[in-house]
Amino acid sequence: MSIAEGLAAVRERIHRAATQANRDAREIELVAVSKAQPPEAIRQAHAAGQRAFGESYAQELAAKAEALADLGDIVWHFIGHLQTNKVRIVARHAHVVHSVDSEVLARELGKRVAREARPATGALPVFIEVNVAREPQKAGASPSEIEDVMRAIRAEPALALRGLMTVPPAGDIAGARGVFGALATLRSLHGGLSALPELSMGMSGDFETAIACGSTCVRVGTAIFGER
Repeated sequence: MSIAEGLAAVRERIHRAATQANRDAREIELVAVSKAQPPEAIRQAHAAGQRAFGESYAQELAAKAEALADLGDIVWHFIGHLQTNKVRIVARHAHVVHSVDSEVLARELGKRVAREARPATGALPVFIEVNVAREPQKAGASPSEIEDVMRAIRAEPALALRGLMTVPPAGDIAGARGVFGALATLRSLHGGLSALPELSMGMSGDFETAIACGSTCVRVGTAIFGER
């Protein structure tokens, strides 16, 4: 299957899942997870109409942003764990960050974004990554820390709070449904749609379930590009 065919198939699955959930598919953003993919694969996806791409490593994001600088309408989403010593790189190249998980990181990212000579596109949209399942091997704020991280983001003029993000335990659709539902509940507990308008949840193996639970942004790699 070509990348263009993979994209078309994923878009059809998004449309079908949205219809089944009585939602408008246009409310759901597809981020093509391009980590470990060569720039040429991204060019193929771009030629097929995809604009939002997700990267997990700061140096890889920087290298691809520079290699593909001629594609001026690409929107780079940083979706991986963000360490404070990599914030400068991400602040320079990312258009959206999905993985703010602490007050310290929010302050550092806000400071770095304010210093960068970024395009005049306003504040950097960010999601709070929440470790809903409290998996010790995964990053993310605990549910009890959400309020503090929200406050830290709002204190940074260079950042704009977009919503919540989570990654469920792998290979367990029933468990994923519970995690996605819990994230939606956490949004309701912290101001609802007005405070946290978006939910970034769902990947290649579970994005239909995420859409049924209210996801507004799905992060899909393998189903588009194939196995890495």
